[in-house]
Amino acid sequence: MSGLLAGPALAGHGPALVELASSSSSPMRQILFAAAFALVLSLVGTPVLIRILAKHGYGQMIRDDGPKAHHSKRGTPTMGGIAFILATLIAYGLTKVIVGSMPSASALLVLFLFTGMGLVGFLDDYIKIVKQRSLGLRAKAKMAGQLIVGIVFAVGSLNFADSSGTTPASTDLSFVRDFSWSLGPVLFVLWALFMILAMSNGVNLTDGLDGLATGASVMVFGAYVFIGIWEYGQTCSSAPTAGAYCYQVSSPLDLAVVASALMGACFGFLWWNTSPAKIFMGDTGSLALGGALAGLAICSHTEMLLAILGGLFVLITLSVIIQVGSFRMTGKRVFKMAPLQHHFELKGWSEVLIVVRFWIIQGLCVAVGLGLFYAGWVAS
Repeated sequence: MSGLLAGPALAGHGPALVELASSSSSPMRQILFAAAFALVLSLVGTPVLIRILAKHGYGQMIRDDGPKAHHSKRGTPTMGGIAFILATLIAYGLTKVIVGSMPSASALLVLFLFTGMGLVGFLDDYIKIVKQRSLGLRAKAKMAGQLIVGIVFAVGSLNFADSSGTTPASTDLSFVRDFSWSLGPVLFVLWALFMILAMSNGVNLTDGLDGLATGASVMVFGAYVFIGIWEYGQTCSSAPTAGAYCYQVSSPLDLAVVASALMGACFGFLWWNTSPAKIFMGDTGSLALGGALAGLAICSHTEMLLAILGGLFVLITLSVIIQVGSFRMTGKRVFKMAPLQHHFELKGWSEVLIVVRFWIIQGLCVAVGLGLFYAGWVAS
């Protein structure tokens, strides 16, 4: 069996993937260390954060027009995104120190986007709680913060080329890899901003039930661990022969390490965020997770594939667009309430039932997305 795995399973995958298959290799250690450190830090750190937030009375405000079952959640500590943001950053840093490798520009840019969007969300949450203003940051201020962080990321991703001259992002559109539709720098920045805002708001809208957004994010980050490992094994810098099919991606292994840390941190947070939630991630967490997903997609050159991998976020965002559009055009609502998860709550589904079924949908989206990613390699 070991011979079969070492033969056909790895044949043609390049020397880097053969190296990665060894359990003692540095690449695999980085991924395992990042996930383990983030998991432990988040699992242990979240209850500490819960006590701190509860002590200061930083509890969740609940809309009066929402599902009645949510009123019992009033006062639950929020801003829990702080826990998995810190866990991810510390886990990535520890991993780099232990294995003795330098951080890549791609990884640092994704972490910057992740943290920057989290900071915007933190300000929004803080104003809601401390100043008792239900809308938090003013819409223009919140948008300005997201745009500033997004523009810095987008411009930075077109710079900081690696040793092979490859920048973290490409001005070409991408699905499972780049294809020859170049946007140019200006349109690329606008496209990156659209992705960042869309995914951040998508995760934010999904974060309406205990554990729903956290569990769904774990699945997508897991997919990006696989994508990063695969691209590392097929990177053009290690292509065995000239003209062989390869991925022109900067530091794909380090992107897998970041995705692994994010996955582990979200797993640890989910222990406390699942129903009945002891803490909510708030905008601090949802904006950060959405930014990280968009950043990973842009830097791994799988931009349009993210719409499939994160299919649940897209579906829930579409439910809001449909609801608003229908009401403005016809005066009628398609759903009992938007986002979609609240429609099923008002139909009488239990919260746990909705979350589990939506997780199943998200799992199918990830399976289809990874299948398309692999099919793109096989077809070429």
